[in-house]
Amino acid sequence: MHIDFPTCDFDGYIFDLDGTLIESMPIHYEAWDAAMQQAGIGEKLDEDLFYSLGGVQTPLVAVKFGEHYGIQVDGAAIAQLKEAFYLKIMHRVELIEPVVDFARRMAVSKPVAIATGGGPEVALPTIEALGLSVLFKVVITPADVAPGRGKPAPDMFLEAARRINVRPENCVVFEDAVPGIEAARAAGMAVVEVPSRPV
Repeated sequence: MHIDFPTCDFDGYIFDLDGTLIESMPIHYEAWDAAMQQAGIGEKLDEDLFYSLGGVQTPLVAVKFGEHYGIQVDGAAIAQLKEAFYLKIMHRVELIEPVVDFARRMAVSKPVAIATGGGPEVALPTIEALGLSVLFKVVITPADVAPGRGKPAPDMFLEAARRINVRPENCVVFEDAVPGIEAARAAGMAVVEVPSRPV
């Protein structure tokens, strides 16, 4: 994995969670595939479609999958089903060590935060289970912004900057997915792209 870590100092460092700090995207894919099979898509979930929606709020992802496959879905119900599948296999998630190590080094002297498109019912147990809650005191999820204002809207990153008391233009965001990268840029922040898709 090649990551262009910043060589200049920033006042605040904000990290996406899935695919950025933790190697969870393949696990999320398995859970989504299981949930969408139950919803009746009748075929294997398209991986390209899945990865294109990284960082988007879970119920909206369910709706977009339904639209793609031409089936009506209850976004909230399918999201809940998917999260239940994910929690069963969450123990297989691992840290993305280069990014976590960088965050640990920065946290010695600078504020760090997480801004994740995952709901708090899944994101917070994952952060706790992987020992990241000690490092990240500020965690922003879609529950912390207005409905419909998750990534690619900038609101989550702006809220993270507010909580760590750093101006947005002085923050850098680590992200793996296009919606998150767009959100960070819309917030006026620098971006470090983390390749998350398995090759």
